[in-house]
Amino acid sequence: MSWSRQSAVTHRTRTGRASIPVIGTIALVAVTLVVALTLGTVVLGQGSTPEPAPTAVIDLSVDGDTLTFAHESGETLDVRELSVRISVDGEPLDDHPPVPFFSASGFESGPTGPFNTASDPEWEIGETASLTVADTNSPTLDSGSTVSVRMYWENKPVIRTETQV
Repeated sequence: MSWSRQSAVTHRTRTGRASIPVIGTIALVAVTLVVALTLGTVVLGQGSTPEPAPTAVIDLSVDGDTLTFAHESGETLDVRELSVRISVDGEPLDDHPPVPFFSASGFESGPTGPFNTASDPEWEIGETASLTVADTNSPTLDSGSTVSVRMYWENKPVIRTETQV
């Protein structure tokens, strides 16, 4: 009696059964790659936390239509990354200053300090910046009214200050 092991192997090869381990190996490698890529994406995604907003103390004073901001303490602020919103008695101005600027709708030309495009945009402790609200902007800064200023960095509030005219 002859042993049929050799013929069984030959038979498997002819019917495609011997290719099952190859297909299984390819499938296992594919699943491993998908899992590794998914885990890598999750781990890398968690590692990138958003940068915290800078902190600073800004003092506001108003003289007529001119708003002067003094950087009292905290971090240096890059005014190119700030958006400034001004309100008078709770009502926002029609036009807000696009700091830094030289000439902008609703404001007189030539703001000072880092608010001016010709200056260094890095606003450091001890520096002042000022701008003058034009008569064409509304509401007007009348004596006794409250001026509120909010400054945002990447849509996060950084500074909130107010004073009376």
